[in-house]
Amino acid sequence: MIRQRVSNPPASLVILGITVVAWLLQSMNPIESLRLMALWPVATPELIRFSDAGVLETGFAPWQLLTYGFLHGGLGHLFFNMFALYMFGLPIEQAWGTKRFVIFYLVCIVGAGLVQLLTAAVSGEIYPTIGASGGVFGLLLAFGMMYPNQRIMLLIPPVPIKAKWFVIGYGALTLFFGVTGTMAGVAHFAHLGGMLFGLALILYWGRQDYRQRYR
Repeated sequence: MIRQRVSNPPASLVILGITVVAWLLQSMNPIESLRLMALWPVATPELIRFSDAGVLETGFAPWQLLTYGFLHGGLGHLFFNMFALYMFGLPIEQAWGTKRFVIFYLVCIVGAGLVQLLTAAVSGEIYPTIGASGGVFGLLLAFGMMYPNQRIMLLIPPVPIKAKWFVIGYGALTLFFGVTGTMAGVAHFAHLGGMLFGLALILYWGRQDYRQRYR
């Protein structure tokens, strides 16, 4: 068995730390953080009335496809995403190595952002998107595929469940919420986008590994 190279400290913990720092900085200047770093729809007007901040000059910028994944809507939002990053990210990084793990996480973040831009274009709604959930859903999918029978303990309710059933159930529930419009304000299709891009990358890598092994 080939041992994969894992950085010290692991990249999953480094990403966790960067995200926490980003949230602290966001808390110091939330309006400016959302204006510049959140993911805005492509069709966002240059001037938009946003909450109590009045009229803001904002809009879509390419870097937002990455930076939105380091902002969060509150402490609870941050905690659950970072708990999942710690819980699923560490074993995945140990199995894949740091380079492949980082590429996978960032691809899921960007992929989720692209799906969210498409969703916003179809709906015509203008609102910013923030959160690492796209990357987290990608990691959840990867964990379920790598360790399908591994039992994980849910937080709410606190019961054990096999990873494969958790991934299937959570994905189906997210799809249902997205189609029905349940839990408005949550980017359900972006979460599924993270899973979709994660699956595509896993299949691509699997094909590459197979060719290298048997050529």
